[in-house]
Amino acid sequence: MPNLLPTIVAFVAYALLAVYFWRAYATGSCDERCRGVIGHLSLIPIALHGYLLWQWIFSSGGIDLGVFNALSLIAWLTLLVYWVARFFYPIGGLQALVLPLAAITLLPPLVFTNDHQLTHTDMPAFKVHIAVAMLAYSLFTIAMLHAVLISLVEKYLHQANLPRVLRSLPPLLTMESLLFRMIGIGFVLLTLTLVSGVFFSEEIFGKVGQLNHKVLFGFFSWVVFAVLLCGHHFYGWRGKTAVRWTVSGFALLLLAYLGSKFVLEQLLHR
Repeated sequence: MPNLLPTIVAFVAYALLAVYFWRAYATGSCDERCRGVIGHLSLIPIALHGYLLWQWIFSSGGIDLGVFNALSLIAWLTLLVYWVARFFYPIGGLQALVLPLAAITLLPPLVFTNDHQLTHTDMPAFKVHIAVAMLAYSLFTIAMLHAVLISLVEKYLHQANLPRVLRSLPPLLTMESLLFRMIGIGFVLLTLTLVSGVFFSEEIFGKVGQLNHKVLFGFFSWVVFAVLLCGHHFYGWRGKTAVRWTVSGFALLLLAYLGSKFVLEQLLHR
């Protein structure tokens, strides 16, 4: 396996960074350390992870976006977004939460392969379509993580007993601001993905707007996030209401791609 050594290096680096930031997280200094030298150096394993993804996804002439490659790509994009966002927001603690997940997603692509690769990779517009779709998934993954954390913080604040692991999180208003910013950007990207998918459906499958479970779940997810954004803008939806709608939209989006990919590839071997 030519990618075994760099995978091990990236995995160990992620694991060490996770331990380092989690220890800082427990003492309330995670954000400060995230903005320091170690935080800057964390870009090295992120870059190595990006190189591995390029090898796994594009090395065989097609585009291999099997379920495990997709999960690893989403984790990588999430880390990259957090690494950039830390310059503008106090989110060091959030990066610490994602590092262990990113490390775990490095391992399955070494074992599981996908025999059903995407074709038509010679079309630059199709590559852009795939990139936009995966970035949308990543942003909604971040939104989902924020929604869960917001729900936990609100729960324990009402009980006046906030656990230490949640004390280093950004203020609740900052978390909610980031939540809706990520959902807004992700919604635009999801819209572009659904619209462009109609045109590529004709190129790949010979049918305009082929109706299948992926399209249906993707559209239902789009509707959920559209209602959430309208509710937030016009009626000030936030807190538990925003969390419920975010979780529902993300669950539909997960079923639209990763759920169907896992069933087809790993259970049905199709």
